[in-house]
Amino acid sequence: MPAPIQTSPTPTHRGQSQSIDLRDKIALLQGHWQPRVVAEMNDYQFKVVKIAGEFVWHQHSDTDETFIVLDGELRIDLRDASGGTRSINLQAGQMAVIPQGVEHKPFAQEEVQLLLIEPRGVANTGDGEAGARTVANDLWI
Repeated sequence: MPAPIQTSPTPTHRGQSQSIDLRDKIALLQGHWQPRVVAEMNDYQFKVVKIAGEFVWHQHSDTDETFIVLDGELRIDLRDASGGTRSINLQAGQMAVIPQGVEHKPFAQEEVQLLLIEPRGVANTGDGEAGARTVANDLWI
């Protein structure tokens, strides 16, 4: 009789095969604009972050970016190729996908809690030079 097929367990260090409480993870965050990874799926990371105030204009030339509002109200300003702007307004339970190459700037009048979905290694401040709001990648919580 042939030996049974052995399968390796899914690695829990990537947040897989386990329950992840996003509220508990967000409660561990020390400040604003400091996204932290809570799980990975293929090459995509799920990041929690608390934000307040205004971010910087930026874009991601090679990828879309997903914003899911868990708590609060978020405005995302978008700039088109001609320099005109428009806004997307999101409340808790709503999400938006910002297409690759679209310049955008998140803004929160009061604290907002978000889940971000983007590929591993994407700089939070986009393609431009690193600045005061740029944080290191692959920081887990």
